Amino acid sequence: MVIRARDEADAIGAVLDRLAEQTLVPEIVVVDSGSADGTLAEVRRRPAVRLLELPAADFTFGRALNLGAAAARAPVVVALSAHALPPDREWIARMAAWFEDDAVACAFGEAVDPDFVPLRAPFRQDAAHARAHPFWGYGNGSGGFRAAWWRERPFREDLPGAEDREWALAVLAAHDAVCVLDPALVVAHDHSRDPLRACFERYRREARGFAMFLDLPPYGGRDALREWWGDQGGHRSRARARLDPWRMARLAGKWQGRRGS
Repeated sequence: MVIRARDEADAIGAVLDRLAEQTLVPEIVVVDSGSADGTLAEVRRRPAVRLLELPAADFTFGRALNLGAAAARAPVVVALSAHALPPDREWIARMAAWFEDDAVACAFGEAVDPDFVPLRAPFRQDAAHARAHPFWGYGNGSGGFRAAWWRERPFREDLPGAEDREWALAVLAAHDAVCVLDPALVVAHDHSRDPLRACFERYRREARGFAMFLDLPPYGGRDALREWWGDQGGHRSRARARLDPWRMARLAGKWQGRRGS
């Protein structure tokens, strides 16, 4: 288990305690990237947790996860956000069970399909489907992956975001493998109502990350306006979507991240 953290004192204690209660108790590595609140104290209060520190100036999502995965000893590494709370004591066991199938490269908790329709059963995403739907699939917010395949091909450290999707695209193709998207692995991890500035920055860096490894068409201001006007974005109606300030922040971040791509 690798947890990337920075200034997560309000959440990380509950996450670590939930992990300690799992029926399949994981080894836990926390990679902190410059916390200035009580995060480090929360981690050090739990001696079974291994703490690694990465200077904030050196942080990227891929670099932090590579650092933690290199310190882990298990054949399956689970990446979990420091504010992502597993739903129950069986979560790790359900995650680990998928890797009994040699064709599974990674697994992730997903609640909806690419069209925002609720998933009713696990979906096995192969390389062709991942290429067709590159914005939907594996995520390091609550995902497990094979350590041996990660050692062959670590996460890219130059990407500002989307290092998880880029890795999955490469590994699924290289091993003729699948990623399991399973609603039973969903954790409490919601960024939908983050502060608007944080929402903008999240989508800006992810859009920039995608543009660094996908051959994307141009996306200018008119494209952003067209998407804002015509797409529901998971809302019940286009009218609701147009009035959602967080959706406006997401589209603005996407536009800014894709500029010049």
